Amino acid sequence: MKSNWEEKMIVYMKPGATEEEIGRVTARIEQFGNRHDVSRGDQVMIGIKGPTQKIDEGYFAELPGVERVFRISKKWKEVSREYHQRNTVIDVNGVKIGEGLVVIAGPCTVESREQTSETARMVKAYGANMLRGGAWKPRTSTYEFQGLGEEGLEYLALAKEVTGLPIVTEIMGAEMIPLFEKYGVDIYQVGARSCQNFQLLKELSGINKPVLLKRGLAVTIDEYLCAAEYLHAGNGSNSGNKNVILCERGIRTFETATRNTADVNAIAWIKRYSHLPIIGDPSHATGLRELVPDISRAMVAAGADGLIIEAHFAPENALVDGQQSVRDELEGIIKKCKEIYELVHK
Repeated sequence: MKSNWEEKMIVYMKPGATEEEIGRVTARIEQFGNRHDVSRGDQVMIGIKGPTQKIDEGYFAELPGVERVFRISKKWKEVSREYHQRNTVIDVNGVKIGEGLVVIAGPCTVESREQTSETARMVKAYGANMLRGGAWKPRTSTYEFQGLGEEGLEYLALAKEVTGLPIVTEIMGAEMIPLFEKYGVDIYQVGARSCQNFQLLKELSGINKPVLLKRGLAVTIDEYLCAAEYLHAGNGSNSGNKNVILCERGIRTFETATRNTADVNAIAWIKRYSHLPIIGDPSHATGLRELVPDISRAMVAAGADGLIIEAHFAPENALVDGQQSVRDELEGIIKKCKEIYELVHK
């Protein structure tokens, strides 16, 4: 038996369709008890949300201004280009992800007030657009440094106040949402280990903040976009979070020379078949500082909308991931990657 949510329908309006004609379509959708999304570009598309199996295409095809009606049967619908053809651009305090190369840089873990502020000043001077830093750090070993918690959020907020850089940090559970609101976190990062924490994704689908969703270590592209769909489509009680940013951070393979394997294929594939912006994480993909510049260039050449790079003002003293954190190299990485981005998007 098919699920009522297995298919979605899209109504494509004719070029030049009037607001009155669009209104007739949305009114009819509401008559069936369904919700809708209107996507405006060169051509207006109206997505029908909710059970659609009993809705005949003819109910809309007969209306003035309608060009055609199309069903999407894949598991990830709203994040597909079929549902929304134009690239989604997400505005974070004036920084537009999906429109020009965006670089998020900062320490793996917030260690102290001085370390966070000094690193924030450094990455801004080198051209970064946002500051990253982990207040909480999920570690493989229970004996490793787990982060400062709320104190770390306080230091990130202070660094934001000093530099003006929007802040990005990882959220471990829905109970942290009030704390993130309190300290003005700009982007809520869902880490690789939480990529398929569907309860967390459902909770974040109802917030009015951008979510950076990292790909899981052994998650296929199809599974990854299904996780993004949880955020974008909502869970019935809300209409979903449309500010979803994808992040390719490398996957686990049989290779041991690097920390993970950078999947540049995924970046190119997702840019073709999804409208969501996607950034690359060369730091976790390689685990080696000397490889970060090369893989950064490769990710941007494959179509990445930005990069998230671990940087530290004194990586030799970093408590976490110092071996993959850059310092002065960041300036050259940003400069070269911007040149590549311009060539790719000519």
